[in-house]
Amino acid sequence: MKKIILVLCLFPFFSLSAQTQQAQSPDYLPYGVQKNMPVAYQKMKQQLTYPMAWGKSPIKKFDQWKKAGREVLFSCLNPAPPSAPFNMKVLEKEQRNGYEARKIVLNISGFDRIPAYLLVPNKGKGPYPAVVMLHDHGAKFSIGKEKMVRPFGVSAEVLADADKWSVQCYDSVYVGDYFAAHGYVVLSIDALFWGERGRKEGVNYETQQALACNLMQMGYSWCGIITYDDIRSVDFLASLPEVNAEKIGTLGFSMGAHRAWMLAAASDKVKVGAAICWMNTTDSLMTLTNNQNKGGSAWAMLVPGIRNYMDYSDVAALACPKPMLFFNGLRDKLFPVNGVKDAYKSLHSTWNSQNANDKLITKFWDGPHFFSKEMQQETLAFFNKYLK
Repeated sequence: MKKIILVLCLFPFFSLSAQTQQAQSPDYLPYGVQKNMPVAYQKMKQQLTYPMAWGKSPIKKFDQWKKAGREVLFSCLNPAPPSAPFNMKVLEKEQRNGYEARKIVLNISGFDRIPAYLLVPNKGKGPYPAVVMLHDHGAKFSIGKEKMVRPFGVSAEVLADADKWSVQCYDSVYVGDYFAAHGYVVLSIDALFWGERGRKEGVNYETQQALACNLMQMGYSWCGIITYDDIRSVDFLASLPEVNAEKIGTLGFSMGAHRAWMLAAASDKVKVGAAICWMNTTDSLMTLTNNQNKGGSAWAMLVPGIRNYMDYSDVAALACPKPMLFFNGLRDKLFPVNGVKDAYKSLHSTWNSQNANDKLITKFWDGPHFFSKEMQQETLAFFNKYLK
């Protein structure tokens, strides 16, 4: 009887020991995900050869490559929301120093009728050059267009929110107002999920993932909706009698920068672009320690399938040979400097191949993720050079 008891007690011990030994086997890892990344992420990145990048593509004529590259980009962004007449109406007006601020409403698509800010100079003679001002992400969803244009006719809470954000990210400047005061028509809309296109039930960071997934369930992508809304913003500006349709630019900071170079790449109506603090390579962003791998804030900038064809700089290169400006901070924790350098090198290679390298400005600033007054002044001078 004692022997039987001994066997029963020892059997589980031997079984557990065997399982532990197997789990420690060097033949495989007992997990498939580490810090939100698949353990095979390095191997996956090696599979990304970007066959549609300029210089790698079998298409050797630049105009033909650009056309094919855009077709690939749109195939990944599609479908586009249905179009609709803009049917713009002015809701409110406010006179400011050298320009008029208008709160308007328009059909940005057949899906959405949205509010926006339109700033129109009242000095000099029009039609005027124009800029689409694209707001950032910032995990700050309660305001959108109000980050670029100082709001009016809003609650004290919204105004205080916007003023605080202008200090935090824009050196106490509303960049839209800054450009309007220097003779530009300015349009700024809310991207879907921000400001007056936000969540009815209130701001919720985690809802980004649900929104992106639900759009994909219905055949769309969040970045696709945002990009097509931005394209329609340019179309709307071009339709206004106050605007010189041959002199339209696009400008944004952070996610707004991503929107800016996407828009410059996608629309021939955009003649000049400036992207402040958003450019890098997939290789540098997709690591175990970068903010990008957290996922949440990346959803609005994900183009389904595009990495199978082009990296970020390759998409931005579809804007070539337009004048383009890219700024990044040396102490920007979101975008590794080596990745920015590699992306800049790629961009210059493309512009140089088209004898347009003098139209491409890439610059590092000794600062964090921030759009300073000095950066704004250089950006304005860049726009003035090509749009005035």
